[in-house]
Amino acid sequence: MTLDHKLAERMQFLIRVVRKECRRLQITDQRLFAVPFTSGTAAQLDSDPDLAERVDAFASRYARLQDTVGDKLLPLFLRALGENPGAVIDNLDHAERLGVLDSADEWLAMRKIRNQMVHEYIEDLDVLTSALLTGHAYVPVLIATADALLAEAERRGWV
Repeated sequence: MTLDHKLAERMQFLIRVVRKECRRLQITDQRLFAVPFTSGTAAQLDSDPDLAERVDAFASRYARLQDTVGDKLLPLFLRALGENPGAVIDNLDHAERLGVLDSADEWLAMRKIRNQMVHEYIEDLDVLTSALLTGHAYVPVLIATADALLAEAERRGWV
């Protein structure tokens, strides 16, 4: 299926962005979790600007990649297939049926962790630590989902 020019340009742009975001998240993930991250580590955020920047970068890059894939690339991908994108959960269910997403429920759990990292960490270091460790565990899933969408786009000749 050949995409119309405007859809193809948007697809190409989002694919470039997702590839870049994947690389940057992986780098930040490796830097932040090179040593075990604990509540004690989180307690050092106010006194260790480098650590604080790595935490902020991880949370930001995790959230950005998830938003780009789930809220931008996936609906565009569905549109390119001739589908009408709908509510997020419907799009995720469709992606799961297509095999580019392992589990819509897991994606929603990753989104919940994203929200904890972005919104709740300032008040509760245990929540931050738990969210960061869970987010770290989800990085391979997030990257695999992005890779699956990119591979399917390439297979269809959209790349």
